Amino acid sequence: MSPSPAERAEDLRRQIAQANRAYHELDAPEIPDVDYDRMVRELEALEREHPELASADSPTRQVGARPSGRFAEVRHAAPMLSLSNAFSDEEVADFVRRIDERLGRRRLRFSAEPKMDGLAISLRYENGQFVLGATRGDGSTGEDVTANLREIGDIPRQLHGRGWPDVLEVRGEVYMARADFEAYNERARLHGGKVLANPRNAAAGSLRQLDPKLSAQRRLSFFAYGTGEVRNGELPDTHSGTLRQLHAWGFPVSELCTVVEGTDGLLGYYREIGQRRDSLPFDIDGVVYKLDDRAGQQAMGFVSRAPRWAIAHKFPAQEQSTTVEAIEIQIGRTGAATPVARLAPVAVAGVIVSNATLHNADQIARLDVRVGDSVIVRRAGDVIPEVVSVIPDRRPQGTTPWQMPTRCPVCGSEIVREEGAAAWRCSGELSCPAQRKEAIAHFASRRAMDIDGLGDKYIETLVDAGIVRGVADLYRLRRDQLLHLKLVLDAEDPSALASALKPHLPAEGSGAVLTAVLRLDGDDPAWRAQALAQPASFDWNTKKIATKWADNLIAAIDASRAATLERLLFALGIEHVGESTAKALAQWFGDLELIRHLPWPLFKRVPDIGGEVARSLGHFFEQQGNQQAIDDLLQVGQVRISDVHAPSAKLREGLDLAQLLVESEIPGITRLRAEKLVAALPGAQAVLDAEHGQFVNAGLPDDTARGLAEWLEVDGHGAMLLAAEEAMQQILARAPALAEIVAGPLDGQTVVLTGTLAQLTRDVAKERLEALGAKVSGSVSKKTSFVVAGTEAGSKLDKAQSLGVPVWDEDRLLAYLAEHE
Repeated sequence: MSPSPAERAEDLRRQIAQANRAYHELDAPEIPDVDYDRMVRELEALEREHPELASADSPTRQVGARPSGRFAEVRHAAPMLSLSNAFSDEEVADFVRRIDERLGRRRLRFSAEPKMDGLAISLRYENGQFVLGATRGDGSTGEDVTANLREIGDIPRQLHGRGWPDVLEVRGEVYMARADFEAYNERARLHGGKVLANPRNAAAGSLRQLDPKLSAQRRLSFFAYGTGEVRNGELPDTHSGTLRQLHAWGFPVSELCTVVEGTDGLLGYYREIGQRRDSLPFDIDGVVYKLDDRAGQQAMGFVSRAPRWAIAHKFPAQEQSTTVEAIEIQIGRTGAATPVARLAPVAVAGVIVSNATLHNADQIARLDVRVGDSVIVRRAGDVIPEVVSVIPDRRPQGTTPWQMPTRCPVCGSEIVREEGAAAWRCSGELSCPAQRKEAIAHFASRRAMDIDGLGDKYIETLVDAGIVRGVADLYRLRRDQLLHLKLVLDAEDPSALASALKPHLPAEGSGAVLTAVLRLDGDDPAWRAQALAQPASFDWNTKKIATKWADNLIAAIDASRAATLERLLFALGIEHVGESTAKALAQWFGDLELIRHLPWPLFKRVPDIGGEVARSLGHFFEQQGNQQAIDDLLQVGQVRISDVHAPSAKLREGLDLAQLLVESEIPGITRLRAEKLVAALPGAQAVLDAEHGQFVNAGLPDDTARGLAEWLEVDGHGAMLLAAEEAMQQILARAPALAEIVAGPLDGQTVVLTGTLAQLTRDVAKERLEALGAKVSGSVSKKTSFVVAGTEAGSKLDKAQSLGVPVWDEDRLLAYLAEHE
């Protein structure tokens, strides 16, 4: 049964009062503005239809909320009123009509200005000195926040110029610019602090800090928009003139303030500011119209809580409340696993929103978003809709906290998170369909397999058509497919494609192919992929189509079959494995078959590879899909590694079971403790079979022994340790003895290249120096052995000279290479 008008009015008053307290006292709004406005308008309508329900303490007759009691109270000399709202062009026209009827003027001029989304304040100046600052509070009484306002650089302590009244109250808005808001939240995330939902909350919370030093740390700004009490002084007789005067006295005034005429002028301003809204450096939620001349304002007067001569024209809400129906994981092109909320559809900023990003698992934990929750969704401009907060009072019973899935929803590979990172990733780089296009583009890039001519558009269409499902499929491409692809991409629509195909189709069967193409829907974004997937035989008319590029691309694909190990490793697109890491892996291990089966701790044997990169390598090679992709490259694609060699003899240094235990990052296990453990329990299996007491007897402290036992109980750790020991034995069996190492003339030296070399490219110079044992670095330090400087050498040369590092020119480099290669 529907509630009676009295019951509904009482319920609305309760909800509005609760929302007012959250917004004005706690600086933590629980519902979006649009929901609040909707409740107020419903209550106003009820009170109009049932006057007996209206009361003096109704929220419809009040401004803001009572002061919180945390600050001293300030009685405003002139009330700080709120504004009535307009949500449509018709309501704006009614506003103008009412003024026209009351004043009887043919031309009405209005001051128009943006409606800042911040905190209204009043600044009191006596004899030009700032003496008091207060929040609006309930319109009559606010809070004394003078000390905090003094920390805002926009607010003058002493008025500029001359001619100011003895007493001047300036009304305005304290806000936080978007850039400062983002910087604040970034610092909060970095230090584990509270992330704020929006700039308005940030401004209000910052201004109401009990310690002014905390306010000073959060950059706040101020715009003046009017005056309160004025004593013993004159102001201009228009609102726009008053704003100009305030600006002359040192107050910031929005550059968007202007004067317009009539309804058309107001609506034109509204649309102009609406178009610019998302590019502004601060948040606004509408525009404000004020009758410009003060005599007209006085004649219009006030209603209970708002002037009749001003109105706020609100923009479509950028925030709305809705319900979370599901939380799913979306895998991006680079493997990032982003949680997405599936929502009950809701209109936000003029667009129906049914999905919203939750950014990452940490954000979900901070907000405590659960399936079934009522949430506030925000959409600003072209920004992806996001969930910004939960409405806790509406949470249904029985909900449970959300957990990140352990497996990729697309390919089934493990979802992993690097230590200290916010993002989770799918580890199935090569095998995951969601990452396929990005993986193939990287594989074909110049510094990887260098397949020249295979652009992003070609890759996208080949993947969408199902012709290329993985990197090995590149080696299956035929000339026919590439020429067909070119025609498809060049055609504007299916009809144009049919015309382009016709000269290249044999007479027999061409009709069926062309009919199938013409049936495609040109408005469907997938029509090109569908066309490319159509089976067809071709008889290419070389007078009608260029074929050289396709022949060159096939040749580039064939040439890439002979690859160096470092190029292939880089081409695999393993997270955190760049060119230098790929080169180091190739130099130290020498064989893909060894590398692809190494447990992750052994990768740490390579200088400059730490735990994060080592674990990333381990995760990649643990995925069956990635192993299958490598098998396909070697077998189907017939990719051949041209520089296979034995593992480096340097791997032998200190490589034993004790070191494996240390590299496995077991809590408390140092080299000395590991040596004691292995002396008592020789072999990984013996360590696995032992218990806490045996670890203590081997010389481990009790807490370290307990930590080791717990580590071994974790699923997969024992098997990894056994596999690492077996791989270690393979390396020791295959690596040459340390005595067989022939040191290069630049072994142990660090070289930096800068400027342009005339006879060598930077890459060739780097390769030749590294072949002589040098480490080529990108930055100069005291440890740099020498710098090679070409023409137009910059800051690196300056730094080398300031540090006294030797500098070689190109001639000296070439002479050295000729002597030692």
